[in-house]
Amino acid sequence: MSLTHQDISTVLVLCKKGNQLAQLEVYNRYNKAMYNVALRIVKDTALAEDCMQEGFISAFEKLDTFKAEAAFGAWLKRIVVNKSIANYHKSKKYVAMSETDEAFIETEDLVDIEDGLSSEDFSKLKATQVVSCMEALHTSYQRILTLHFIEGYDYEEICEILNISNANCRTLISRAKESLRKRITVLNPSLHRH
Repeated sequence: MSLTHQDISTVLVLCKKGNQLAQLEVYNRYNKAMYNVALRIVKDTALAEDCMQEGFISAFEKLDTFKAEAAFGAWLKRIVVNKSIANYHKSKKYVAMSETDEAFIETEDLVDIEDGLSSEDFSKLKATQVVSCMEALHTSYQRILTLHFIEGYDYEEICEILNISNANCRTLISRAKESLRKRITVLNPSLHRH
């Protein structure tokens, strides 16, 4: 019987019993998505591959802790995100944002944005433009916006993943959104409301 067309819960039961074909099936179903999750965080293909592999190994080791309250893919994604962030910190590419950086960002006067962008204007932008603007932001802002907008984590989950307080999370997301809004408006002056 082929595992390819089996429900994931059936395949996971076999994984818990140590069935390597079942583990390979889970890997084949989720590896591309998990690689992309890792790559968006670590920004390095080799490191993303390592994070994804570590995530799968950890998931198979902890499979007994998986409760079907959430989808398996969401549970696995959280593991991969945590591995990616941990590896990103270790890779020495991570530089904590200093108070000087924050002050610069707060006082930078790229454009006068009183009302920000309307939702109608924002919807006119292509996703690639927004992602491109996000990539130009400070690393801390990129990471938190990726977790929030692209990966879909809520504030509480982001606090847990990044090990920061709720207040710090809200402040960082607010500043990241404002910085992104400024970049988008600079690149697309027609979107600025007068």
